[in-house]
Amino acid sequence: MGTVHARSMDPLPMHGRDMGVHPDDMIEVQEAEHETKQEVLENKDVVVQHVNIEGLGRTKEDLLGYEISEVFEAKNLIDVMKKSHIARQKLLRLGIFKEVEVVIDTSDGADALPNGLDVTFEVTEMKRLTGSYNTMVGNNEGSMVLGVKLPNVFGRAEKLTFQFSYGTKETSYGLSFFKPQPGNFERNLTLNLYKVTGQFPWSSLKETDRGVSTELNFPLWRTNHTLKWEGVWRELGCLARSASFAVREESGHTLKSALSHTMSIDNRNSAIFPKKGALLRINQELAGYTGGDASFLKEDFELQVNRRLVWDSVLSASLWGGCLLPIGGRPSSIADRFYLGGPTSVRGFGMYSIGPQSEGDYLGGEAYWAGGLHLYTPLPFRPGRGGFGDLFRTHFFLNAGNLCNLNYGEGPRAHLQRLAECIRWSYGAGIVLRLGNIARLELNYCIPMGVQSGDRICDGVQFGAGIRFL
Repeated sequence: MGTVHARSMDPLPMHGRDMGVHPDDMIEVQEAEHETKQEVLENKDVVVQHVNIEGLGRTKEDLLGYEISEVFEAKNLIDVMKKSHIARQKLLRLGIFKEVEVVIDTSDGADALPNGLDVTFEVTEMKRLTGSYNTMVGNNEGSMVLGVKLPNVFGRAEKLTFQFSYGTKETSYGLSFFKPQPGNFERNLTLNLYKVTGQFPWSSLKETDRGVSTELNFPLWRTNHTLKWEGVWRELGCLARSASFAVREESGHTLKSALSHTMSIDNRNSAIFPKKGALLRINQELAGYTGGDASFLKEDFELQVNRRLVWDSVLSASLWGGCLLPIGGRPSSIADRFYLGGPTSVRGFGMYSIGPQSEGDYLGGEAYWAGGLHLYTPLPFRPGRGGFGDLFRTHFFLNAGNLCNLNYGEGPRAHLQRLAECIRWSYGAGIVLRLGNIARLELNYCIPMGVQSGDRICDGVQFGAGIRFL
């Protein structure tokens, strides 16, 4: 529960400065002392009379009322401690306090009840300006991130952030403003202004995006939703002089204005090493109806199911899929298509090196699917059990998938037949390392199968790093 001080907890109705214990009551006191402490804490009714917050500076009190209101509903001391702990976690989640301590005491004053309690939250606000430096791991990419943050800008948990990222394939900087709804932190609004420059060697392509976006996040029943609008000016160019004509043809400036919606259900116990639970994420994107050159409808999904087996082993199954439908007779852009292959998707193949290509440059596809079956087990003989050894898992896998372009005049049956042709698949084994709760590393020995002409393979040892794996 963090740092929680509970004063005068023994037994509350009998002791205290204002309780007035008289000789006639000594028999009752002796009987109460025979009760176990747990019974006293659970069975004696109490009333939370006051909840105080000390240490506030620029934070508005009305914001915190939503987070601590449930403390008043507690009926016994155990309940008070539990609800105070929950309230403390909510206060820390706001991202505006460096420390939050809880003090529980008997009530004082003329209006104090014999069983009254006062709960005090002692808070330490964050500085007006903070800086950060850290490293991030993306999909087979590492980056250094420098950030400057102004927390609690207007006193209601707003946050203004400037971030600069320099990576092996991508450099970016951006300014964002975050505003949560008071009393419902999961419902929030984010405004972004950014510039991103990326290199995509598998396509001999470089891309610079300058854009603005707004996101609305909110929960609905057991699902989480994100509504987003993005307007971006994209500049595509060739990464090498040897780039194919198909890539050169895509070079130039385009404007994209798109609306998107993402729905997710995630009840996994961990995003990196899940032992149980499932994930379902569905995304739709519609571009062109709010302006811009790009015009398409894009749908994709991700499904993952995990089940714990004997000897602390876990069986995991994943399925990805998606399709892109150009609208208005305009061809799709190389920047909007799907890509497949590499240590984070269909292992045993080069990074995004499956599917349509021209002169060695991979152009992406308008439809794809990928599936994986994985068995994770502890290391043989369990070295370092209960400590460093628990960060490692042995990994056996079977992956399959396909990426292609569709003729949307043929109908669904022809589309499924096309996706079922020329399936690439692979199997192998390796070791997985968890990096905190943010990323993981894989070192696998891969055997690619179903290789098609033009595919780039990685037969043997393959290293992967990222946050999202098939």
